[in-house]
Amino acid sequence: MPEFSVVIPARNEAKYLPQTLRALERQLRAPAEVIVVDNGSTDDTVQVARAWGARVLCCPERGVARARQLGLVEARSEWVATTDADSLPIPEWLQRFDQAAPGRVALYGPMQFCGVSPAMVRLSRGSYSAFLHTCRMLGKPNLAGGNMAYSREAALLAGGYPLVEAYEDVILGQELDRLGKVAYVRGALVETSGRRLEGGLAPFLWRHIRNVTGHTRGYFGDDRAPPPEK
Repeated sequence: MPEFSVVIPARNEAKYLPQTLRALERQLRAPAEVIVVDNGSTDDTVQVARAWGARVLCCPERGVARARQLGLVEARSEWVATTDADSLPIPEWLQRFDQAAPGRVALYGPMQFCGVSPAMVRLSRGSYSAFLHTCRMLGKPNLAGGNMAYSREAALLAGGYPLVEAYEDVILGQELDRLGKVAYVRGALVETSGRRLEGGLAPFLWRHIRNVTGHTRGYFGDDRAPPPEK
């Protein structure tokens, strides 16, 4: 039965982070630790995380890949589970991962929007599950940072997260798939904020199409991007 460190990268997430931390408090399989990696927040993200008892790491260099990598390196548990600062793992999340961990190096599960219409919730769940199934059939599992878990030892052996603006989670997942068995855990659901749809469905889909085809520059549309490597 592995212990899980839950790592959450966060930049200016004081509005959403309390709900995520509350969801982690309700886990049937309690995490050994919750790590919030602050990626240069200018709001109350750090204070919120500390008030909820999370372990806070400071990553002043911008970039979600850098934040995730710091969480991986500093995690104290055998397994690392990751989610986002605006996402809500269901109470069974870590329990389902725990049950599926033996013999695997990485795990991932379904996601759906929350805070949107019931029709959009169903659409997001069905379309994302279909997308993940297609990726599995093509031999390229798509592990998203909002809902994945992995052996810390295996992730370090794979080189950790590459320093890219986006898609770092998927790249690590595919490297882990080369090292050992990766499993999709159907019952390990994470709900995620519908704020990604604020600009409309079409722009959201276009950003993701560009992302999965390797065109990640400008994915976040803000200053979270790391500077170009020299």
